[in-house]
Amino acid sequence: MTLTPGILLILDGWGEAAPGPGNAVAAASTPHLDALRARCSSVLLQASGIAVGLPEGVVGNSEIGHLVMGAGRPLEYDSLLVHRQAESGALRQHAVLSATCGRLAGSGRALHVVGLCSDGRIHSDLSHIGELLGAAADAGLSRVWLHAITDGRDVADGTAVDYLRRLRKMADAAGTGTIATVIGRNYAMDKSGRRDLTERAAGLIADAVGERTAPDEAAAVGSEGDGWTASTVLNGGPAYPGIVDGDAVLFANFRSDRTTPLVDLLYARLESSGRTQVRLLSLARYDTDTPLETLVERADASGGLADVLDELGVRSVRIAEHEKFEHVTFFINGRSTAERPCERHQKVPSAFGPHYVEHPQMNLREVTGQVIEASASPDIPLVIANLANIDVVGHTGDYEATVRAAEVTDEAVGRICQAAAGHGRWVVLVGDHGNAEQMIQTGADGTVRPYGGHTHNPVPFVLATPDGRRLAADLSPQSLTLPAVAPTVLDLLGVPAPSVMSAPSLLSGAGNRAEHKD
Repeated sequence: MTLTPGILLILDGWGEAAPGPGNAVAAASTPHLDALRARCSSVLLQASGIAVGLPEGVVGNSEIGHLVMGAGRPLEYDSLLVHRQAESGALRQHAVLSATCGRLAGSGRALHVVGLCSDGRIHSDLSHIGELLGAAADAGLSRVWLHAITDGRDVADGTAVDYLRRLRKMADAAGTGTIATVIGRNYAMDKSGRRDLTERAAGLIADAVGERTAPDEAAAVGSEGDGWTASTVLNGGPAYPGIVDGDAVLFANFRSDRTTPLVDLLYARLESSGRTQVRLLSLARYDTDTPLETLVERADASGGLADVLDELGVRSVRIAEHEKFEHVTFFINGRSTAERPCERHQKVPSAFGPHYVEHPQMNLREVTGQVIEASASPDIPLVIANLANIDVVGHTGDYEATVRAAEVTDEAVGRICQAAAGHGRWVVLVGDHGNAEQMIQTGADGTVRPYGGHTHNPVPFVLATPDGRRLAADLSPQSLTLPAVAPTVLDLLGVPAPSVMSAPSLLSGAGNRAEHKD
């Protein structure tokens, strides 16, 4: 099989919006990206809501973005599946949840609910915790401890107090539930490998190790930013005793990647201390070997890009810094953990994390060098890489640092595209969701706050080819979505797409795609 080699370059958090206040991408000096978009064929792709399998109006994220880019079709994401069950009342009546709450009520043990306390709907939705509290109330369970993780990333920083008050009101309305602990997501949901950060959250939840304060939301959050809320135990009413053997712990986030480090450390802490009868549950499926009972199962993502390449023996290299490594391996491979024989995974160590404001370049120089080196190998038809800076730095909410992140990303793109052209490779540049193009948010009260979360904006898709090949001119609006990435990449390689990929190639347009025969 004769293949045309290329590079799929994912610019994380690269969204499209009109220039203006808060648009760090537009404010940055990006001569290489500007030249590519002026010279090459490009379109804008929808990367949020139903176009990618999320509920209507929900912003995109890196997990679903890479998942559907690899699948070649929209997938009903975990948040949508959970949302449907919550809306229909099925979650509140879930057999496993009802039985667990009933057992705890009968034995005098407690339910612990751990979740991100916001409605950003990237990792969680506060309304889901309301349904869980309803199930506990239905079972007559009065001992429910709430472990709130403050956000400041998926929602505007400075809003944690409001969300904690909403959580308390939900518990009051349900007639059960007490906020026992509060901690910031930078501790409880770290995925950079900083075990010391996650240990603080595990110690707080398992053994009440933390600062103690009156049951006042503002005092609990402090002044370091919502994401850095210190380990705090709220002293109100009965003292929080930690997790007692025979209790149950329910993780209420529906997204796995930032929750599993806490799950694993908490489980290890309980096991090592002899609390072996604690039952662990998760709202959605988590990617971990820790034994968990799952309330809502996920959609099948098999048959995508990685499966086609594996079937044909087409070699690929996956390159990303630690923060986004899972996205170019696990997620783009349809949630498959195995490194296939035709794949090579290259994880670049994190640099300067979590101090991204001071070091917006992160370890981009090393990522770029590895992409260029891989692109020089004639036996590697496809290089897939993620440039994380725009998204990771954008999440800090620091506008100036994010402008610099966009500029160093532009420099990397220039180097990679120059190397690709020298080796006769095509390059696809695509965002996975918006972020840095919208870094301020106006609240209902008119207050303008820094915003480091994701957006509803479309993302650019730019095709640079050595032979001048361009995207189809007759693309329908329905075809301009992230799932089109996989069939387009296969088309560029010279490999037919399988029938399971419902999205068309952007080279051929709808209805003109050759299909891979299974």
